[in-house]
Amino acid sequence: MRRLPAFALATALVAAGTAASRHVPRPASRPAATTLEVTSPDGRNTIRVSDEGGRLAWSALRDRRPVVLPSQLGFTFRGAPPFGDGVALGGEVRASHDGAFDLPWGEVRHVRDAYRELRVAATETDGLRRRVDLVLRAYDDGIAFRYELPAQPALGRFEILAERTEFAMAEDMKAWWAPADVESPDRQEMLYASSPISRIRLVHTPLTLQATNGTQAVIHEADLVDYAGMYLQGAKESRTLRASLATWKDGVAVRGETPFRTPWRTVQLADTPEQLAPALLALKLNPPSRIADPRGITPMKYDGIWWGMHVNTMTWASGPLHGATTANARRYIDFAAANGLGGTLIEGWNTGFDGDWMREGDRFSFTQAYPDFDLAGVAAYARQRGVAFIVHNETATFVENYERQLDSAFALYERLGVRVIKTGYVGDTVNPGGHAHQSQYMVRHHRRVIETAARHGISLVMHEPIKDTGERRTWPNMLSREGSRGQEFNAWGGDGGNPPEHETILFFTRLLAGPMDFTPGIFNLTVTRSGTNRPRTLEEARPRSTLARQLALYVVLYSPVQMAADLIENYEGQPAFQFIRDVAVDWDTTRVLHGRIGDAVVVARRAKGTGEWFVGAITDEERRTVEVPLDFLEPGTRYVAEVYADAPDASWQYAPTAIEITRRPVQRGAMLAIRMAPGGGQAIRIRRVP
Repeated sequence: MRRLPAFALATALVAAGTAASRHVPRPASRPAATTLEVTSPDGRNTIRVSDEGGRLAWSALRDRRPVVLPSQLGFTFRGAPPFGDGVALGGEVRASHDGAFDLPWGEVRHVRDAYRELRVAATETDGLRRRVDLVLRAYDDGIAFRYELPAQPALGRFEILAERTEFAMAEDMKAWWAPADVESPDRQEMLYASSPISRIRLVHTPLTLQATNGTQAVIHEADLVDYAGMYLQGAKESRTLRASLATWKDGVAVRGETPFRTPWRTVQLADTPEQLAPALLALKLNPPSRIADPRGITPMKYDGIWWGMHVNTMTWASGPLHGATTANARRYIDFAAANGLGGTLIEGWNTGFDGDWMREGDRFSFTQAYPDFDLAGVAAYARQRGVAFIVHNETATFVENYERQLDSAFALYERLGVRVIKTGYVGDTVNPGGHAHQSQYMVRHHRRVIETAARHGISLVMHEPIKDTGERRTWPNMLSREGSRGQEFNAWGGDGGNPPEHETILFFTRLLAGPMDFTPGIFNLTVTRSGTNRPRTLEEARPRSTLARQLALYVVLYSPVQMAADLIENYEGQPAFQFIRDVAVDWDTTRVLHGRIGDAVVVARRAKGTGEWFVGAITDEERRTVEVPLDFLEPGTRYVAEVYADAPDASWQYAPTAIEITRRPVQRGAMLAIRMAPGGGQAIRIRRVP
């Protein structure tokens, strides 16, 4: 922490006992340039803010070595001068916190929440003399800052055209990124690439970076409420990234009125890839739960007819292949009940899917079922079998149509006992109103859906969503979301399949934002699509995965709701399905045992309340053996490991279903050799010997 003059130190000590919103002015004789900093409780991460030359800037260090060089801050307003130049730092308030909170569900049960905070006012020295407060926090796992705009005569209602926030990285770090400038900046379902920062154009967050000394940095945001989602804009031959905000139809990024605050801009920091997960920084930056009693929010595994639509054995639309029939729903509910799955998802039950529904989404009804689907009867049958009936609401981004029906539809679902909804916002560009998919308009819409669902006791799984920024802490009914390239791409043929390295990158990128509904569990790994879309070759339309890898994904890719995604007939007579029956979805503890971004991941998780451990390991296209110590097991306790491993001749191309299932005793201190085939993996259940 920077040494303060005696007067400033005295004021800081007084301010420490005041409310965080109170600002104490510095003496009039302060130096023309001011630099303030705050350091994490462990002393390793530091964030600074300065007004040198009247330019508002921030920077970050780890172990006193620069990670982010002095970087611009501020806003560009419509109809008003920009903010960020000709400013001086004024009052400052320091605070610290060391507490903890428990999650109702998650990768871990217990989260330590310890930080040091600096709040400082930045005020224009002439002109309008507007003021913006900066709040900076330093945690042991990263740094964060946000802008707060107090109410003031010169800044009431406003429109932000751009945020001037920059990230001037200290070196041209290696980056793993998903492009946001292909077809539309809203499209989230692109493959990841890696390159130096200087080759980045427009990308999504989280953006994962790796320095030559091994330091890991992940740029993201937290507590996204009533604001525009942030992309990162690069420039040729530059290490500097600039915040780029999604916009309303007219090009405005954010509309607001003071007092107002932005989301947190976050940089997670770690020494190794293994230390990046579980990523808890965004959760710590969100408010506590608004749901008084979250015990009714239940993590679960589920089945459903979704895969049938993608391999063309069923349709969303009515007709001879309509998937959402009463008989078919009962069949899937029976399978879920017989195999210990908690829910069944039925898509295409409601009218509106006939015709070109992606362009005519305003025809969707969210209460009217097709004639061959008995909505009330299926809901009652699911309750009778002890299975959650999961309702699907596809909007095709016609959100006005959805909002008109939201209250009546959710009230109906509540009466029917529906407790989980999967929503969808299919659309590659912008919604029909012309607003970007991650715009403030859409952020407001998604928050309305979350809060309405909470009032009706309903949890959500969102596809084509707003990015996850940790709001599941505040609204734990926001269970999971897609927001990246999922399993369905493996069914479509052509060049659309996911390469074997894909999930080894997802773990260190998209999954650092929060849970992902990837939909693992495909057992028919040589699937061909029916109908006119049959691929030219078998290899074009199959998961680049072995069977053991499909099982491992239940552990590696975290979600509190995990789908047994294949057609249920493909699970019949399959001994490997036992792992899906057994694997947990809610965890006390998560340990990353091995991690190389784009190469391999090994994760161990302890099931909440049982003491059982599950290990998932996946590799890219290379055959690998990874040795990991079982030092997470309790000493003096006997365990048995149930191992689902690639057979010696297994490979995703030539023998994807070759699997060996074995049992062996294990104990703390033993080394476990995990052998994986090309595109393969291994799934392990470790339980105490009675």
